[in-house]
Amino acid sequence: MRESSIKQSTQWWRNAAIYQVYPRSFQDSNGDGEGDLRGVISRLDYLKELGIDAIWLSPFYRSPNNDGGYDVADPRDVDPRFGVMSDADELIHEAHARNLRIIVDIVPNHFSTEHVWFQEALSSEPGSAARARFHFYDGRGVSGEIPPNNWNSIFGGPAWTRIVEKDGKLGQWYLHLFDSTQADLNWKNAEVKQDFQKTLTFWLDKGVDGFRIDVAHGLAKEEILEDHHNPEGLTRALRLDVSDMPRNEREELLSDVPFFDREGVHEIYREWRQIFDRYGDDRMSVAEAWVHPSSRATRYVRHDELHQIFNFDFLIAEWNAVFLKSAIDKTLGEVSEVGAPPTWVLCNHDSPRLVSRLGGGELGARKARAMALLTHALPGGIYIYQGEELGLEDAPLPDSARQDPVFFRTKGKDKGRDGARVPLPWNREKSSGFTSGKSWLPIPDSWRDFLVEVQKNDDASYLTLYKQSLRIRSNHPALKPSDLHDVSEAIMWLPSSDGVLIFRREPNFVLVANTTDKTREIEISGDLLLASSNDVTLERGILRIPGNSTCWINASH
Repeated sequence: MRESSIKQSTQWWRNAAIYQVYPRSFQDSNGDGEGDLRGVISRLDYLKELGIDAIWLSPFYRSPNNDGGYDVADPRDVDPRFGVMSDADELIHEAHARNLRIIVDIVPNHFSTEHVWFQEALSSEPGSAARARFHFYDGRGVSGEIPPNNWNSIFGGPAWTRIVEKDGKLGQWYLHLFDSTQADLNWKNAEVKQDFQKTLTFWLDKGVDGFRIDVAHGLAKEEILEDHHNPEGLTRALRLDVSDMPRNEREELLSDVPFFDREGVHEIYREWRQIFDRYGDDRMSVAEAWVHPSSRATRYVRHDELHQIFNFDFLIAEWNAVFLKSAIDKTLGEVSEVGAPPTWVLCNHDSPRLVSRLGGGELGARKARAMALLTHALPGGIYIYQGEELGLEDAPLPDSARQDPVFFRTKGKDKGRDGARVPLPWNREKSSGFTSGKSWLPIPDSWRDFLVEVQKNDDASYLTLYKQSLRIRSNHPALKPSDLHDVSEAIMWLPSSDGVLIFRREPNFVLVANTTDKTREIEISGDLLLASSNDVTLERGILRIPGNSTCWINASH
Protein backbone atom coordinates (compact mmCIF):
# COMPACT_ATOMS: atom_id res chain seq x y z
CA MET A 1 0.00 0.00 0.00
CA ARG A 2 1.38 3.43 -0.93
CA GLU A 3 2.07 5.91 1.82
CA SER A 4 -0.24 8.89 1.49
CA SER A 5 2.45 11.23 2.85
CA ILE A 6 4.70 10.98 -0.22
CA LYS A 7 3.94 13.40 -2.99
CA GLN A 8 2.77 11.74 -6.20
CA SER A 9 4.89 12.89 -9.12
CA THR A 10 5.12 11.24 -12.49
CA GLN A 11 8.63 10.47 -13.69
CA TRP A 12 10.16 12.04 -10.59
CA TRP A 13 13.43 10.18 -11.32
CA ARG A 14 14.21 12.19 -14.46
CA ASN A 15 16.07 14.82 -12.42
CA ALA A 16 16.33 13.19 -9.00
CA ALA A 17 19.31 13.11 -6.65
CA ILE A 18 19.49 9.48 -5.48
CA TYR A 19 21.71 8.43 -2.57
CA GLN A 20 23.12 4.91 -2.42
CA VAL A 21 23.09 3.35 1.02
CA TYR A 22 25.32 0.30 1.48
CA PRO A 23 23.46 -0.91 4.59
CA ARG A 24 26.26 -2.92 6.14
CA SER A 25 28.41 0.22 6.33
CA PHE A 26 25.93 3.01 6.94
CA GLN A 27 24.84 2.86 10.60
CA ASP A 28 24.77 0.07 13.17
CA SER A 29 21.92 0.18 15.69
CA ASN A 30 22.63 -2.86 17.86
CA GLY A 31 26.39 -2.88 18.43
CA ASP A 32 27.23 -5.97 16.37
CA GLY A 33 29.60 -4.00 14.17
CA GLU A 34 27.46 -4.15 11.04
CA GLY A 35 25.00 -1.59 9.75
CA ASP A 36 21.31 -2.48 9.64
CA LEU A 37 17.91 -1.18 8.58
CA ARG A 38 17.16 0.43 11.93
CA GLY A 39 20.44 2.26 11.59
CA VAL A 40 19.27 3.63 8.23
CA ILE A 41 15.99 4.73 9.84
CA SER A 42 17.94 6.61 12.51
CA ARG A 43 19.80 8.60 9.83
CA LEU A 44 16.87 9.52 7.59
CA ASP A 45 16.86 13.09 8.87
CA TYR A 46 20.53 13.41 7.88
CA LEU A 47 19.65 12.28 4.36
CA LYS A 48 16.69 14.63 4.19
CA GLU A 49 18.86 17.55 5.28
CA LEU A 50 21.45 16.60 2.68
CA GLY A 51 18.86 17.37 0.02
CA ILE A 52 18.38 14.07 -1.79
CA ASP A 53 15.14 12.83 -3.36
CA ALA A 54 15.48 9.06 -2.99
CA ILE A 55 17.49 6.32 -1.32
CA TRP A 56 18.82 3.29 -3.16
CA LEU A 57 19.48 0.43 -0.75
CA SER A 58 22.01 -2.23 -1.67
CA PRO A 59 20.77 -5.76 -0.83
CA PHE A 60 19.54 -6.44 2.69
CA TYR A 61 17.96 -9.79 1.80
CA ARG A 62 18.70 -13.16 3.35
CA SER A 63 22.21 -14.09 2.26
CA PRO A 64 25.36 -15.85 3.45
CA ASN A 65 27.11 -12.58 2.54
CA ASN A 66 29.90 -14.06 0.47
CA ASP A 67 29.62 -11.09 -1.89
CA GLY A 68 28.28 -8.24 0.17
CA GLY A 69 24.68 -9.48 0.00
CA TYR A 70 24.62 -9.81 -3.78
CA ASP A 71 24.57 -13.56 -3.23
CA VAL A 72 20.85 -13.66 -2.42
CA ALA A 73 19.39 -16.71 -0.71
CA ASP A 74 15.86 -15.30 -0.42
CA PRO A 75 14.93 -12.05 -2.18
CA ARG A 76 11.66 -11.76 -0.25
CA ASP A 77 13.09 -11.87 3.26
CA VAL A 78 15.35 -9.65 5.37
CA ASP A 79 18.66 -11.10 6.50
CA PRO A 80 18.90 -11.23 10.32
CA ARG A 81 22.11 -9.18 10.19
CA PHE A 82 19.99 -6.27 8.88
CA GLY A 83 16.88 -6.82 10.99
CA VAL A 84 13.42 -8.21 10.30
CA MET A 85 10.73 -7.53 7.73
CA SER A 86 8.95 -5.05 9.98
CA ASP A 87 12.15 -2.93 9.91
CA ALA A 88 11.94 -2.79 6.12
CA ASP A 89 8.27 -1.81 6.36
CA GLU A 90 9.10 0.93 8.87
CA LEU A 91 11.97 2.21 6.74
CA ILE A 92 9.69 2.59 3.72
CA HIS A 93 7.05 4.30 5.86
CA GLU A 94 9.48 6.68 7.59
CA ALA A 95 11.21 7.58 4.32
CA HIS A 96 7.90 8.37 2.67
CA ALA A 97 6.90 10.48 5.68
CA ARG A 98 9.92 12.67 4.83
CA ASN A 99 9.05 12.66 1.12
CA LEU A 100 12.03 10.43 0.38
CA ARG A 101 11.54 7.58 -2.06
CA ILE A 102 12.96 4.08 -1.69
CA ILE A 103 14.71 2.07 -4.40
CA VAL A 104 15.74 -1.50 -3.63
CA ASP A 105 18.19 -3.78 -5.39
CA ILE A 106 17.07 -6.80 -7.36
CA VAL A 107 19.69 -9.39 -8.34
CA PRO A 108 18.32 -11.44 -11.25
CA ASN A 109 21.52 -12.84 -12.73
CA HIS A 110 22.24 -15.35 -9.97
CA PHE A 111 21.15 -16.86 -6.68
CA SER A 112 23.26 -17.86 -3.72
CA THR A 113 24.23 -21.51 -3.67
CA GLU A 114 22.40 -21.56 -0.33
CA HIS A 115 19.10 -20.69 -2.04
CA VAL A 116 16.59 -23.53 -1.67
CA TRP A 117 16.52 -23.96 -5.45
CA PHE A 118 20.25 -24.61 -5.71
CA GLN A 119 20.20 -27.00 -2.77
CA GLU A 120 17.40 -28.84 -4.50
CA ALA A 121 19.45 -28.95 -7.69
CA LEU A 122 22.39 -30.50 -5.83
CA SER A 123 20.21 -33.32 -4.55
CA SER A 124 18.56 -33.91 -7.93
CA GLU A 125 19.68 -35.82 -10.98
CA PRO A 126 21.32 -34.36 -14.09
CA GLY A 127 18.64 -33.21 -16.50
CA SER A 128 16.12 -32.65 -13.69
CA ALA A 129 13.70 -29.72 -13.48
CA ALA A 130 15.61 -28.45 -10.42
CA ARG A 131 18.86 -28.19 -12.37
CA ALA A 132 17.12 -26.59 -15.33
CA ARG A 133 16.70 -23.40 -13.29
CA PHE A 134 20.48 -22.93 -13.46
CA HIS A 135 23.19 -23.69 -16.02
CA PHE A 136 24.29 -27.26 -15.26
CA TYR A 137 26.28 -29.08 -17.94
CA ASP A 138 28.45 -32.13 -18.31
CA GLY A 139 32.15 -31.42 -18.59
CA ARG A 140 34.38 -32.15 -21.54
CA GLY A 141 37.23 -34.63 -21.68
CA VAL A 142 37.36 -38.36 -21.05
CA SER A 143 35.70 -38.18 -17.66
CA GLY A 144 34.14 -34.71 -17.75
CA GLU A 145 37.13 -33.16 -16.01
CA ILE A 146 37.27 -30.12 -18.33
CA PRO A 147 34.71 -27.31 -17.82
CA PRO A 148 31.98 -26.95 -20.47
CA ASN A 149 33.74 -23.87 -21.91
CA ASN A 150 36.69 -21.64 -21.13
CA TRP A 151 34.80 -18.65 -19.71
CA ASN A 152 36.32 -16.91 -16.69
CA SER A 153 34.62 -15.44 -13.67
CA ILE A 154 34.64 -11.64 -13.63
CA PHE A 155 35.96 -11.99 -10.08
CA GLY A 156 38.89 -14.08 -11.32
CA GLY A 157 39.38 -17.79 -11.87
CA PRO A 158 37.11 -20.12 -13.86
CA ALA A 159 33.39 -19.43 -14.32
CA TRP A 160 32.53 -23.09 -13.66
CA THR A 161 32.55 -25.25 -10.54
CA ARG A 162 32.14 -29.02 -10.53
CA ILE A 163 29.81 -30.62 -8.02
CA VAL A 164 29.88 -33.93 -6.22
CA GLU A 165 26.83 -36.00 -7.13
CA LYS A 166 24.71 -37.98 -4.67
CA ASP A 167 26.79 -41.09 -5.30
CA GLY A 168 29.91 -39.28 -4.16
CA LYS A 169 31.44 -39.01 -7.60
CA LEU A 170 32.43 -35.83 -9.41
CA GLY A 171 29.61 -34.82 -11.71
CA GLN A 172 28.27 -31.84 -13.62
CA TRP A 173 29.51 -28.26 -13.67
CA TYR A 174 27.47 -25.12 -12.94
CA LEU A 175 28.06 -21.62 -14.30
CA HIS A 176 28.89 -18.63 -12.08
CA LEU A 177 30.05 -15.45 -13.78
CA PHE A 178 30.92 -14.06 -10.36
CA ASP A 179 31.80 -15.97 -7.18
CA SER A 180 31.37 -19.73 -7.02
CA THR A 181 28.67 -19.14 -4.38
CA GLN A 182 26.62 -17.19 -6.96
CA ALA A 183 25.07 -19.65 -9.42
CA ASP A 184 23.82 -18.06 -12.63
CA LEU A 185 20.12 -18.51 -13.31
CA ASN A 186 18.70 -19.85 -16.56
CA TRP A 187 16.33 -17.18 -17.85
CA LYS A 188 14.90 -19.49 -20.48
CA ASN A 189 13.24 -21.28 -17.58
CA ALA A 190 9.63 -20.25 -16.89
CA GLU A 191 9.97 -20.80 -13.12
CA VAL A 192 12.83 -18.30 -12.96
CA LYS A 193 10.78 -15.65 -14.77
CA GLN A 194 7.72 -16.26 -12.58
CA ASP A 195 9.72 -16.13 -9.34
CA PHE A 196 11.26 -12.75 -10.14
CA GLN A 197 7.92 -11.34 -11.17
CA LYS A 198 6.69 -12.48 -7.77
CA THR A 199 9.61 -10.68 -6.12
CA LEU A 200 8.85 -7.46 -7.99
CA THR A 201 5.21 -7.44 -6.94
CA PHE A 202 6.16 -8.37 -3.35
CA TRP A 203 8.23 -5.19 -2.93
CA LEU A 204 5.93 -3.01 -5.02
CA ASP A 205 3.05 -4.03 -2.76
CA LYS A 206 5.15 -2.89 0.20
CA GLY A 207 5.44 0.54 -1.40
CA VAL A 208 8.94 0.69 -2.82
CA ASP A 209 9.33 3.31 -5.52
CA GLY A 210 11.76 1.51 -7.79
CA PHE A 211 14.41 -1.11 -8.42
CA ARG A 212 18.09 -0.98 -9.23
CA ILE A 213 18.72 -4.04 -11.40
CA ASP A 214 22.07 -5.70 -10.77
CA VAL A 215 23.94 -7.03 -13.83
CA ALA A 216 20.90 -6.14 -15.92
CA HIS A 217 22.69 -7.04 -19.14
CA GLY A 218 23.66 -10.54 -18.05
CA LEU A 219 20.48 -12.59 -17.93
CA ALA A 220 20.52 -14.05 -21.44
CA LYS A 221 23.44 -16.33 -22.30
CA GLU A 222 24.27 -17.49 -25.80
CA GLU A 223 26.85 -19.90 -27.22
CA ILE A 224 27.12 -21.29 -23.74
CA LEU A 225 29.06 -24.38 -24.78
CA GLU A 226 31.52 -22.50 -27.00
CA ASP A 227 34.93 -21.25 -25.95
CA HIS A 228 35.79 -17.54 -26.10
CA HIS A 229 38.80 -16.64 -28.23
CA ASN A 230 40.43 -14.54 -25.48
CA PRO A 231 38.93 -15.29 -22.04
CA GLU A 232 41.76 -13.70 -20.04
CA GLY A 233 41.63 -10.49 -22.06
CA LEU A 234 37.85 -10.35 -21.83
CA THR A 235 37.99 -10.69 -18.05
CA ARG A 236 40.48 -7.82 -17.79
CA ALA A 237 38.36 -5.68 -20.08
CA LEU A 238 35.24 -6.32 -18.00
CA ARG A 239 37.09 -5.61 -14.75
CA LEU A 240 38.44 -2.35 -16.24
CA ASP A 241 41.96 -3.65 -15.55
CA VAL A 242 43.10 -2.29 -18.89
CA SER A 243 46.24 -0.30 -18.16
CA ASP A 244 48.24 -2.59 -20.44
CA MET A 245 45.51 -3.09 -23.04
CA PRO A 246 45.25 -0.90 -26.16
CA ARG A 247 41.90 0.83 -26.47
CA ASN A 248 41.08 -0.78 -29.81
CA GLU A 249 41.72 -4.23 -28.35
CA ARG A 250 39.43 -3.52 -25.41
CA GLU A 251 36.70 -2.23 -27.71
CA GLU A 252 36.98 -5.34 -29.88
CA LEU A 253 36.71 -7.63 -26.85
CA LEU A 254 33.69 -5.81 -25.44
CA SER A 255 31.85 -5.63 -28.76
CA ASP A 256 30.65 -9.23 -28.52
CA VAL A 257 30.48 -10.78 -25.07
CA PRO A 258 28.61 -14.11 -25.22
CA PHE A 259 27.08 -13.70 -21.76
CA PHE A 260 26.31 -9.95 -21.72
CA ASP A 261 23.92 -7.69 -23.62
CA ARG A 262 22.24 -10.41 -25.64
CA GLU A 263 18.89 -9.92 -27.35
CA GLY A 264 16.97 -12.04 -24.86
CA VAL A 265 17.25 -9.50 -22.04
CA HIS A 266 14.85 -7.10 -23.71
CA GLU A 267 11.93 -9.51 -23.70
CA ILE A 268 12.41 -9.88 -19.94
CA TYR A 269 12.31 -6.14 -19.31
CA ARG A 270 9.29 -5.59 -21.51
CA GLU A 271 7.45 -8.04 -19.27
CA TRP A 272 8.75 -6.27 -16.16
CA ARG A 273 7.66 -2.89 -17.50
CA GLN A 274 4.08 -4.14 -17.70
CA ILE A 275 4.28 -4.95 -13.98
CA PHE A 276 5.71 -1.54 -13.09
CA ASP A 277 3.03 0.24 -15.10
CA ARG A 278 0.25 -1.57 -13.26
CA TYR A 279 1.37 0.24 -10.12
CA GLY A 280 1.14 3.70 -11.68
CA ASP A 281 3.51 5.96 -13.51
CA ASP A 282 5.63 6.96 -10.52
CA ARG A 283 7.49 3.63 -10.12
CA MET A 284 10.90 3.33 -11.75
CA SER A 285 13.70 0.97 -12.64
CA VAL A 286 17.38 1.63 -13.31
CA ALA A 287 19.66 -0.85 -15.03
CA GLU A 288 23.24 -1.56 -14.09
CA ALA A 289 24.51 -2.55 -17.52
CA TRP A 290 28.02 -2.10 -18.87
CA VAL A 291 27.42 -2.35 -22.61
CA HIS A 292 29.59 -1.58 -25.61
CA PRO A 293 29.29 0.49 -27.65
CA SER A 294 27.47 2.79 -25.26
CA SER A 295 24.79 3.52 -27.85
CA ARG A 296 23.41 0.04 -27.13
CA ALA A 297 22.51 1.22 -23.63
CA THR A 298 19.57 3.17 -25.02
CA ARG A 299 17.92 -0.10 -26.00
CA TYR A 300 17.31 -0.80 -22.30
CA VAL A 301 15.38 2.45 -21.83
CA ARG A 302 13.05 2.35 -24.78
CA HIS A 303 9.49 3.39 -23.98
CA ASP A 304 8.34 -0.15 -23.17
CA GLU A 305 11.39 -1.32 -21.19
CA LEU A 306 13.23 0.23 -18.24
CA HIS A 307 13.23 3.85 -17.09
CA GLN A 308 16.93 4.59 -16.55
CA ILE A 309 20.31 3.05 -17.20
CA PHE A 310 23.47 3.97 -15.36
CA ASN A 311 25.84 6.03 -17.48
CA PHE A 312 29.27 4.94 -16.33
CA ASP A 313 31.37 7.36 -18.39
CA PHE A 314 31.87 9.58 -15.34
CA LEU A 315 32.62 6.55 -13.16
CA ILE A 316 35.91 6.07 -15.01
CA ALA A 317 36.49 9.66 -16.18
CA GLU A 318 39.61 11.67 -15.56
CA TRP A 319 39.37 15.35 -14.71
CA ASN A 320 39.92 16.29 -18.34
CA ALA A 321 37.92 18.84 -20.31
CA VAL A 322 38.12 17.06 -23.66
CA PHE A 323 36.93 13.74 -22.27
CA LEU A 324 34.22 15.27 -20.12
CA LYS A 325 32.73 17.37 -22.91
CA SER A 326 32.74 14.37 -25.23
CA ALA A 327 31.11 12.15 -22.59
CA ILE A 328 28.41 14.72 -21.85
CA ASP A 329 27.56 15.27 -25.53
CA LYS A 330 27.52 11.55 -26.26
CA THR A 331 25.30 10.75 -23.30
CA LEU A 332 22.80 13.52 -23.96
CA GLY A 333 22.61 12.66 -27.63
CA GLU A 334 22.11 8.94 -27.10
CA VAL A 335 19.35 9.09 -24.48
CA SER A 336 17.52 11.83 -26.35
CA GLU A 337 16.98 9.41 -29.21
CA VAL A 338 14.63 7.37 -27.02
CA GLY A 339 13.32 10.16 -24.78
CA ALA A 340 15.02 8.77 -21.67
CA PRO A 341 16.74 10.81 -18.95
CA PRO A 342 20.52 10.64 -18.54
CA THR A 343 22.14 9.56 -15.30
CA TRP A 344 25.47 10.57 -13.80
CA VAL A 345 27.51 8.44 -11.38
CA LEU A 346 30.88 9.36 -9.86
CA CYS A 347 31.46 6.31 -7.64
CA ASN A 348 29.66 3.36 -6.08
CA HIS A 349 30.22 0.27 -3.94
CA ASP A 350 31.99 -1.53 -6.81
CA SER A 351 34.41 1.24 -7.78
CA PRO A 352 37.14 3.38 -6.22
CA ARG A 353 35.93 6.45 -4.39
CA LEU A 354 36.06 9.63 -6.44
CA VAL A 355 38.82 11.36 -4.47
CA SER A 356 41.04 8.28 -4.75
CA ARG A 357 40.37 7.86 -8.45
CA LEU A 358 41.41 11.48 -9.05
CA GLY A 359 44.73 11.06 -7.29
CA GLY A 360 43.93 11.27 -3.60
CA GLY A 361 45.14 13.81 -1.06
CA GLU A 362 44.39 17.52 -1.23
CA LEU A 363 44.68 17.70 -5.01
CA GLY A 364 42.40 14.69 -5.49
CA ALA A 365 39.86 16.23 -3.12
CA ARG A 366 40.00 19.56 -4.95
CA LYS A 367 39.41 17.86 -8.31
CA ALA A 368 36.63 15.75 -6.83
CA ARG A 369 34.78 18.79 -5.49
CA ALA A 370 35.06 20.43 -8.89
CA MET A 371 33.88 17.32 -10.70
CA ALA A 372 30.91 16.93 -8.35
CA LEU A 373 29.80 20.50 -9.01
CA LEU A 374 30.07 19.91 -12.76
CA THR A 375 28.02 16.74 -12.47
CA HIS A 376 25.31 18.30 -10.31
CA ALA A 377 24.68 20.95 -12.95
CA LEU A 378 23.97 18.48 -15.75
CA PRO A 379 20.42 17.60 -16.83
CA GLY A 380 19.13 14.25 -15.61
CA GLY A 381 19.45 12.15 -12.48
CA ILE A 382 22.51 11.95 -10.25
CA TYR A 383 23.56 9.08 -7.99
CA ILE A 384 25.59 9.80 -4.86
CA TYR A 385 27.40 6.98 -3.07
CA GLN A 386 27.39 7.15 0.72
CA GLY A 387 30.45 9.03 1.96
CA GLU A 388 30.95 10.77 -1.38
CA GLU A 389 29.42 13.85 0.24
CA LEU A 390 32.14 13.69 2.91
CA GLY A 391 35.05 13.57 0.47
CA LEU A 392 36.19 10.17 1.69
CA GLU A 393 39.02 8.31 -0.01
CA ASP A 394 39.33 4.55 -0.24
CA ALA A 395 40.35 3.41 3.21
CA PRO A 396 43.74 1.72 3.58
CA LEU A 397 43.21 -1.83 4.79
CA PRO A 398 45.53 -4.64 5.84
CA ASP A 399 45.05 -7.75 3.74
CA SER A 400 43.99 -9.59 6.90
CA ALA A 401 40.87 -7.40 7.07
CA ARG A 402 39.73 -7.87 3.48
CA GLN A 403 36.53 -9.79 2.75
CA ASP A 404 35.84 -9.18 -0.94
CA PRO A 405 35.79 -12.43 -2.99
CA VAL A 406 37.69 -10.58 -5.72
CA PHE A 407 40.70 -10.42 -3.39
CA PHE A 408 40.63 -14.14 -2.72
CA ARG A 409 39.80 -15.32 -6.24
CA THR A 410 42.70 -13.31 -7.69
CA LYS A 411 45.01 -14.50 -4.88
CA GLY A 412 45.48 -10.93 -3.69
CA LYS A 413 46.51 -9.50 -7.07
CA ASP A 414 43.34 -7.42 -7.10
CA LYS A 415 42.74 -5.88 -3.67
CA GLY A 416 39.01 -5.79 -4.30
CA ARG A 417 36.36 -3.29 -3.32
CA ASP A 418 36.54 -3.26 0.48
CA GLY A 419 38.37 0.08 0.58
CA ALA A 420 35.26 1.82 -0.77
CA ARG A 421 32.96 -0.04 1.63
CA VAL A 422 34.45 0.95 5.00
CA PRO A 423 31.72 2.24 7.39
CA LEU A 424 30.91 5.94 7.53
CA PRO A 425 32.48 8.19 10.18
CA TRP A 426 29.72 10.04 12.02
CA ASN A 427 31.16 11.52 15.22
CA ARG A 428 33.92 11.38 17.82
CA GLU A 429 32.43 8.46 19.71
CA LYS A 430 33.78 4.90 19.62
CA SER A 431 34.19 3.54 16.07
CA SER A 432 33.40 7.03 14.77
CA GLY A 433 29.79 6.71 15.88
CA PHE A 434 29.09 3.93 13.39
CA THR A 435 28.79 1.22 16.04
CA SER A 436 29.18 0.78 19.76
CA GLY A 437 31.08 -2.41 18.98
CA LYS A 438 33.90 -3.25 16.58
CA SER A 439 33.15 -2.28 12.98
CA TRP A 440 33.25 -5.10 10.43
CA LEU A 441 35.92 -3.21 8.48
CA PRO A 442 38.30 -0.93 10.40
CA ILE A 443 37.60 2.81 10.16
CA PRO A 444 40.93 4.64 9.75
CA ASP A 445 42.01 7.16 12.37
CA SER A 446 42.73 9.62 9.55
CA TRP A 447 39.00 9.94 8.94
CA ARG A 448 38.50 11.94 12.13
CA ASP A 449 38.82 15.09 10.00
CA PHE A 450 35.98 13.86 7.77
CA LEU A 451 33.39 13.22 10.48
CA VAL A 452 29.84 14.34 9.75
CA GLU A 453 29.92 16.02 13.15
CA VAL A 454 32.91 18.12 12.06
CA GLN A 455 31.80 18.91 8.53
CA LYS A 456 28.23 19.92 9.25
CA ASN A 457 29.39 23.07 11.06
CA ASP A 458 32.10 23.99 8.56
CA ASP A 459 30.98 26.36 5.80
CA ALA A 460 33.92 25.29 3.63
CA SER A 461 33.48 21.54 4.08
CA TYR A 462 32.80 18.93 1.45
CA LEU A 463 29.45 18.15 3.11
CA THR A 464 28.39 21.79 3.04
CA LEU A 465 29.24 22.01 -0.67
CA TYR A 466 26.99 19.02 -1.41
CA LYS A 467 24.15 20.46 0.66
CA GLN A 468 24.42 23.77 -1.15
CA SER A 469 24.62 22.27 -4.62
CA LEU A 470 21.69 19.92 -4.04
CA ARG A 471 19.57 22.76 -2.62
CA ILE A 472 20.31 25.04 -5.56
CA ARG A 473 19.86 22.16 -8.00
CA SER A 474 16.32 21.54 -6.75
CA ASN A 475 15.31 25.22 -6.75
CA HIS A 476 17.11 27.06 -9.51
CA PRO A 477 14.79 27.48 -12.53
CA ALA A 478 17.51 26.25 -14.88
CA LEU A 479 18.34 23.14 -12.84
CA LYS A 480 15.21 22.08 -10.98
CA PRO A 481 13.16 19.06 -12.05
CA SER A 482 11.37 19.38 -15.35
CA ASP A 483 9.56 17.30 -17.94
CA LEU A 484 12.27 17.95 -20.50
CA HIS A 485 12.42 14.86 -22.73
CA ASP A 486 14.90 16.08 -25.34
CA VAL A 487 17.95 16.71 -23.20
CA SER A 488 20.28 17.01 -26.18
CA GLU A 489 19.58 20.75 -26.23
CA ALA A 490 19.48 21.24 -22.45
CA ILE A 491 22.93 22.78 -22.34
CA MET A 492 24.64 25.23 -24.71
CA TRP A 493 28.41 25.15 -24.86
CA LEU A 494 30.11 28.54 -24.87
CA PRO A 495 33.55 29.35 -26.31
CA SER A 496 36.42 28.62 -23.93
CA SER A 497 40.16 28.14 -23.84
CA ASP A 498 41.83 24.74 -23.70
CA GLY A 499 41.12 22.86 -20.51
CA VAL A 500 38.10 24.98 -19.59
CA LEU A 501 34.44 24.00 -19.95
CA ILE A 502 31.70 26.62 -20.08
CA PHE A 503 28.04 25.90 -20.68
CA ARG A 504 24.78 27.74 -20.24
CA ARG A 505 21.40 26.43 -19.12
CA GLU A 506 18.37 28.62 -19.38
CA PRO A 507 17.30 30.72 -17.70
CA ASN A 508 20.52 32.54 -16.83
CA PHE A 509 22.71 29.73 -15.46
CA VAL A 510 26.34 29.40 -16.48
CA LEU A 511 28.87 26.80 -15.37
CA VAL A 512 32.62 27.23 -15.67
CA ALA A 513 34.99 24.34 -14.97
CA ASN A 514 38.76 24.78 -15.10
CA THR A 515 40.40 21.36 -15.43
CA THR A 516 43.91 22.79 -15.74
CA ASP A 517 46.37 23.60 -12.97
CA LYS A 518 46.53 27.28 -13.94
CA THR A 519 44.30 30.20 -12.99
CA ARG A 520 42.13 31.53 -15.80
CA GLU A 521 40.39 34.90 -16.11
CA ILE A 522 37.12 35.02 -18.07
CA GLU A 523 34.84 37.93 -18.91
CA ILE A 524 31.34 37.19 -17.69
CA SER A 525 28.51 39.26 -16.26
CA GLY A 526 26.59 37.97 -13.30
CA ASP A 527 26.84 36.85 -9.69
CA LEU A 528 28.79 33.95 -8.27
CA LEU A 529 26.28 31.38 -7.07
CA LEU A 530 28.49 28.55 -5.83
CA ALA A 531 32.11 27.46 -6.23
CA SER A 532 33.98 24.26 -5.49
CA SER A 533 36.83 26.21 -3.90
CA ASN A 534 36.88 29.44 -1.90
CA ASP A 535 39.50 31.11 -4.11
CA VAL A 536 37.11 31.65 -7.04
CA THR A 537 36.11 35.32 -7.48
CA LEU A 538 33.79 37.24 -9.81
CA GLU A 539 34.26 41.00 -9.65
CA ARG A 540 33.47 43.75 -12.18
CA GLY A 541 32.65 41.22 -14.87
CA ILE A 542 35.88 39.24 -14.53
CA LEU A 543 35.76 35.66 -13.27
CA ARG A 544 39.03 34.56 -11.75
CA ILE A 545 38.95 30.77 -11.48
CA PRO A 546 42.02 28.91 -10.17
CA GLY A 547 42.97 25.49 -11.50
CA ASN A 548 40.86 22.42 -10.69
CA SER A 549 37.79 24.44 -9.81
CA THR A 550 34.18 24.68 -10.91
CA CYS A 551 31.71 27.46 -10.29
CA TRP A 552 28.05 28.23 -10.90
CA ILE A 553 27.02 31.72 -11.98
CA ASN A 554 23.72 33.52 -12.16
CA ALA A 555 24.33 35.22 -15.47
CA SER A 556 22.91 38.71 -15.95
CA HIS A 557 22.11 38.05 -19.62
